[in-house]
Amino acid sequence: MIWRIAFWAGWVALLSLIGYLQVEARSQSIAPDAEPNQETEQVVESDSVPGAREDTNIDPRLVSANTRFGLQLFSQLQQETIAENLLISPSSVVLALTMTYNGANGTTQQAMAEALQLQGLSLAEVNQANAALYHSLENADQVTLSIANALWARDGFDFNADFLQRNQTFYQAEITALDFASPQAVSQINEWVSQNTEGKIPTIVDQLSPDAVLYLMNAIYFKGNWTTPFDPDITTDRPFYLPDGTEKRHPMMQQEGRLAYYETEQFQAVALPYGDDRRLSMYIFLPQPDYTLEEFSESLTPENWDTWMAQFSMQTGTLQLPRFTFEYSTSLNDALSALGMSIAFSDQADFSNLSNEPTAISEVLHKTFIEVNEEGTEAAAATSVEIITLSAPVDPPFQMTVDRPFFFAIRDNQTQTVLFLGSVIAPE
Repeated sequence: MIWRIAFWAGWVALLSLIGYLQVEARSQSIAPDAEPNQETEQVVESDSVPGAREDTNIDPRLVSANTRFGLQLFSQLQQETIAENLLISPSSVVLALTMTYNGANGTTQQAMAEALQLQGLSLAEVNQANAALYHSLENADQVTLSIANALWARDGFDFNADFLQRNQTFYQAEITALDFASPQAVSQINEWVSQNTEGKIPTIVDQLSPDAVLYLMNAIYFKGNWTTPFDPDITTDRPFYLPDGTEKRHPMMQQEGRLAYYETEQFQAVALPYGDDRRLSMYIFLPQPDYTLEEFSESLTPENWDTWMAQFSMQTGTLQLPRFTFEYSTSLNDALSALGMSIAFSDQADFSNLSNEPTAISEVLHKTFIEVNEEGTEAAAATSVEIITLSAPVDPPFQMTVDRPFFFAIRDNQTQTVLFLGSVIAPE
């Protein structure tokens, strides 16, 4: 009994792919009839300075859980990643695993709840909170942010009707029965992938395992232009210092003016907003010269994150930031197991809320791509809870030159959702 989960991303999009694989299957067709749940939109204007929680329709417990999980997953992966650029989408990982969580039961459900930091939330509360959160995200103005979910089910396999209905109702998942033995099944899945990633991921599967019974897919696409673009005419090649002390020449963008800024003895940080409403921002953390990226990562706890997000204030200064583009891919099996989900990958897994037939996870794959340039960011799918405190003003204009390894995050300031977490060791 195998269950495969895979997350993929393309040039400007993130695709998460989950597949359940099983040796034996029943002969019964699925017939999902649930109608999608209609959420009520609440329009809230965002503050010009990132930080204030404004969407009161979002359950803060889910936001906090997503933040803790995302930071822990990033930390776990960074321990496994040596001298390599790193980029994950906590939001997509959470969304896909939460859809899967609807099929878990017993100790497997408990283990997934602990890994996803969902203790204290009922399944109904998790589903309702996710529906409200992603409805809010998809209604973000002045950026392109779209989310799509799909379940591709093997025709003739017996699924729990409640599992299918919950994914359709709360996650707006398209549910399609396919003959997985047919070559057309691969084409149909890949066509959906291509359409929902703006053609940046033309294919996701070459063939389907004969044991496959279900693929759950999540695609998140993000594109945003800076509120204040960088002037490409003043982008020049400057030195970027690698961890081993060597230097490489790389195009460095430059911007002067009023920016949301925060500085400590350990790092400098700046927030670059997207669009006129500044709802989404990229947060860049540059460790001080005597403080390494590894040391910074050790301090990247949920408690510190909450505190840092409350410290940014508008200040005058100069920012130099490298253009960068990179891809990242990895298996999440070991990281998720280290976070407490190992039972879901074993023959002891209990997904009886998905089907009466035994199933287990075989693999979780994650692949991402991001491009940051003078105009803005194109990438795949971030989350935090904020404390209301004020930053002590910095009297002289700040100078922040990002010429060594740094950490970044893309965050929706209205819902506090972290869409991306990444670190750049060597910009490309």
